[in-house]
Amino acid sequence: MIHIYHGKGKGKTTASVGLAVRAAGAGLKIIFMQFLKNGSSSEIRILKNIENIEVEYCEECNKFTFQMNDNEKNLVTEKNNHMIKQAFESGADMIILDEFLDVYNKDMIDRNLAVKLISENKENTEIILTGRNPAEVFVEKADYISEITAVRHPYEKGVTARIGIEY
Repeated sequence: MIHIYHGKGKGKTTASVGLAVRAAGAGLKIIFMQFLKNGSSSEIRILKNIENIEVEYCEECNKFTFQMNDNEKNLVTEKNNHMIKQAFESGADMIILDEFLDVYNKDMIDRNLAVKLISENKENTEIILTGRNPAEVFVEKADYISEITAVRHPYEKGVTARIGIEY
């Protein structure tokens, strides 16, 4: 089945982390892939220590996409393609593709490959997609869709991201 957590609100990654922990507690094998994040988010440290959860992230992602030059974007795209192939070759019961919707929308992943892998595996694997603005192809295929709306956020008052809360 396909789950989508999307929207402008805080909590998409947090929801997927909670689902990973729940699934690991039930003995399922999980692969947690973080696109556009270099492994410095606080959840990575603890997820790596949970039995049945394998974590991968994009070490090359040290900038926001709008700060990357073409060579950096190409390098990240290659890494993203490698990561999605690895996820679906892992034999995991649950595949979490955090920030996937954003790399898909920014054309920083092989779109045809991504649609093919997700479509072919949705019957035997729980697939979780997070990010903003899900493409219609995923909306049509999804079994769960949760939109997370920002009603209020401290960033609006100038509070920057805080470790352990936003990352």
